[in-house]
Order: sequence, then C-alpha cells, then structure tokens
Amino acid sequence: MTTRLERALGAFYGLALGDALGMPTQVMSRQDVVRVYGTLTGFEPARPDNPVSAGMPAGSVTDDTDQAVIVARLIDEGRGHIDPLRLAHELLDWEKEMRTKGSFDLLGPSTKAALDAVARGVPPREAGRNGTTNGAAMRATPVGIAFAADPLDMFVDRVVESCQVTHDTTLGIAGAAAVAAAVSAGIDGASLTEAVGTAVAASHAGARRGHWIAGADIASRIEWAYDLVRDLPEAEALDRIVALVGTSVASQESVPAAFAVLAIADGDPWRAALLAANLGGDSDTIGAIAGAVAGAVGGLSALPAEAVRTLRSVNSLDLEPLTARLLTYR
Repeated sequence: MTTRLERALGAFYGLALGDALGMPTQVMSRQDVVRVYGTLTGFEPARPDNPVSAGMPAGSVTDDTDQAVIVARLIDEGRGHIDPLRLAHELLDWEKEMRTKGSFDLLGPSTKAALDAVARGVPPREAGRNGTTNGAAMRATPVGIAFAADPLDMFVDRVVESCQVTHDTTLGIAGAAAVAAAVSAGIDGASLTEAVGTAVAASHAGARRGHWIAGADIASRIEWAYDLVRDLPEAEALDRIVALVGTSVASQESVPAAFAVLAIADGDPWRAALLAANLGGDSDTIGAIAGAVAGAVGGLSALPAEAVRTLRSVNSLDLEPLTARLLTYR
C-alpha cells in the first residue's frame, strides 16, 4: 500500500522530474522541438542557443523546483504559515545567486515586477496585484503536501499565503489553488479523476480571492482541456494543446495544459513529464505541474528509479527530510 509519505515524495520529485525534462525545450516552439529532437525521450542538455537554459546539463532543474523548495522551507520554518516579506526576500536572494552563477533562468515577469515593487516599499498586499502568470502555480506543490484540501476555504487561505506577494490576482490564485489542491488530493489517496475534480473546485474558490483580472476562467479551462485530448494519438494531442489551450506563461494556458497532458498520459508521471517536454513553450513549468500531480496520485514508486537518482545527483537534491516535515502540518 502506498503511504502518504511516498505520495508526497512522488509529488515533490515528480515536480522536479517534469521541470528537468522540460528544461531544454523551454521557450522553443513545438515545431522546433520536433525539428531538433524528433521526440524527446529522456533528459537532455540545453542547447547553447537556448536563451533561458543555455549551458544547463541534462537532468538539471530550474526555477520551478528551486522556488518550490523555498516555499516548502518557509512553510516549515513558519510552522505552517508563510511570511510574505520573507518570501519576497528569499526569491530576490535566489535570483542574485542565479545571476552570480551566470544563469539566465531568472524570475518570471509577474514575480520580478512584484518584488521590484516590494523593494520600493510597496506593501505585500499591493505588490502582487498584477501577477497573472504561472509563477505561483509552479511553486504551489508544497502547499498541497503540507495541507489537506478540506475544508477548502482554509486550504485556499494557505495557497494565498504562498502567492499573495507576487500573484495576488484572481488568475494567479486560481491557478495555484488548482495545482496545490490536486496534489493534496493525490496525497490523500485520490484517483487522478478525483484529483482533477478537487483542482477544479479549488480553482473556482481561488478565483474569488485577490485582485480581479480579466481572463478566461481557469477552472472551466481545466475541465475543457482535460477532455479535449482524450483518445487522440499523442502527436495530434500535443498539437491540439499548442493550438487551442496554449503553452505560454499565462496561468490560464499553462495550468490547463498541464491537466491536458495528465489526461493523455492517464496519470503516468514519466509519460506526462515527457509529453510536456515535447510541447515546447513553458514546457518546464507545464511538466513540473503535471509531474507533481501524477506523482502525488501514483507515489514515488511510479517514477522511474533511475530518473530520480539522476535528479538527486545532478542537482544535489534531497527532498525527503523537508517533505516529511511538511506532512506534519496536515
């Protein structure tokens, strides 16, 4: 029987898996992914002409995993709560470290704008009033590990803490709530279908929080995208996601795209992460979300053991102690 810890580890390492597989194809078009790789079948190094991940070796994680670890650590250090100013400073310190390393994989547009506002003295409740991209969703998995999705309103409170300083908008919170809730449901033993249902409910609840921003309803788009690609051949399904759902950093594109990938893969973490990598666009984030949800449902044993070893060795990644501490807050 899969334990809660194994499912939580599946979620966290599943996030890293999708992130690392998508790393070399991020910001590439679907057409260029096919031209360069044919079909991506495993970890690849980034090409030297990739404007974001150039120089990164095969199996490297990106900001998705790094920022999720920051959120996880702050939940633990805050005994279940995240101080928004502390999160802002941690993210700024992370970017400084990336710049020192010569990395081009830096803060996303919404996060950067919000943190610049914080640095100018703007209150945290106002800094994230325009954040609509997927930066909050990509780092939301630890919230799903640490907290049960029921009662939903209390769960969304925790989601808001993880994203308010950068993504305090209806779209930003709705996307993050969907991801965290699907992970949380999986950790409690839900099937993929049940986890998607929980994600939709949480996304609806999240859309009632934060500053209103015009945009398509993410909960509705998750349901639509999940059904859009059923029973299609993989290549056709991926082309349909690119054409109709979208793979940009917009929350209302990349979050539903991750759930579409889950539908194609029928919840298999490795397959879902590879499918996301072959999309291009914001492939590392789409893969990270899909991998986290599939990993939560299937548990760590559903991830290829060799791939997990690669993630640990290439990135010096040891998520077990932190994951176990997060579970104490459930």
